[in-house]
Amino acid sequence: MIKVKVCLAALLLICSSFLIANGAAAQTEYVLGPGDKLKVTVFGNDELSGQTDVDPSGMVTLPLIQQIPAAGKTISQLEAEIREKLSPDFVKNPRLTVEVLNYRPFYIIGEVKNPGSYPYVAGMTVVNAIALAGGFTYRANKDEVLLTRASDSARKAAPAARGDIVLPGDVVEVKERLF
Repeated sequence: MIKVKVCLAALLLICSSFLIANGAAAQTEYVLGPGDKLKVTVFGNDELSGQTDVDPSGMVTLPLIQQIPAAGKTISQLEAEIREKLSPDFVKNPRLTVEVLNYRPFYIIGEVKNPGSYPYVAGMTVVNAIALAGGFTYRANKDEVLLTRASDSARKAAPAARGDIVLPGDVVEVKERLF
């Protein structure tokens, strides 16, 4: 009987870990936006490789193919579009990678000691962001924290849990308590 309970507990732990990991992966898939600095490497073609920024209009500029829309795309989507533009006119069967060198910042506002923009760090949670901003002020409502996703075109703030992942361009807002 004890072995069955231990096995069930282990199975539940494994299943919940799998669901949490897959949910977090879906939540944290990075979407490019203005302010990101990228490195494009076209293997075997150093003259086509280099660094570029996603400009305020959401475009990246690359040799030969000029401007390509990047904002709102994942890295793999941008790689596929660059590959399509290079082939077959410029490079036969191009092999390339795109990597983010510098992410755009995230923002924290409201009742924290040092509101403002902060550099993105992979795996940053809401509670880490609050700590980075100096913690709560004495007027903070610690139970009312909102998160506005940069990837949300409606820019609608939603309640945030302390463990929610903060992505580049997101806005964390700590509300004021009434009493």
